Amino acid sequence: MLFTVIYDACVLYPAPLRDLLIRLAQKRLFQARWTDQILNEAFGSIREGRPDLTDEQLGRTRDLMCKAVPDCLVTGYESLVEALRLPDPSDRHVLAAAIRSGAQTIVTTNLKHFPAQALSPYDVEAQHPDTFVRDLVELRSGAVVTVVHEQRQQLVRHPKTLPELLNTLERQGLVQTVSLLRELLLNE
Repeated sequence: MLFTVIYDACVLYPAPLRDLLIRLAQKRLFQARWTDQILNEAFGSIREGRPDLTDEQLGRTRDLMCKAVPDCLVTGYESLVEALRLPDPSDRHVLAAAIRSGAQTIVTTNLKHFPAQALSPYDVEAQHPDTFVRDLVELRSGAVVTVVHEQRQQLVRHPKTLPELLNTLERQGLVQTVSLLRELLLNE
């Protein structure tokens, strides 16, 4: 059985980070999960930040994400929400989805919203995407390097060199991850 993680909406909002996380999940290094509610939050934020994107374009991206990662949607978590306590009650659905899916980790940039003392009774931890991906690099460097190369090669409309892609990921908050990747890529 694969290690299971829940992607919070905040890590699905920025396109470069979302692309990397989806590609990593496709490699079956772990099982990525989310809910329709998480997607609604992420795509609501995208719609606000990118009014140039049509509902059709956003819907297509959402559909492609769900097709790319088998068994990604968590359902049946709603009854757990009310009993959970978090600093921001609007995040309880994320923890409920983690519990329902048996996830060990919530990948989020909002770590203060998921304190260890609130998550530990459920054997769940919150990790920043930089920590999560850095750990993957340390465990499966070859697979992660391959994913980064594939991500760069797929940037057809707005191509980037590998250093440019790494700089973009670094700006997305993957500072430690990119540092490790630069070391690995220099030795290729």
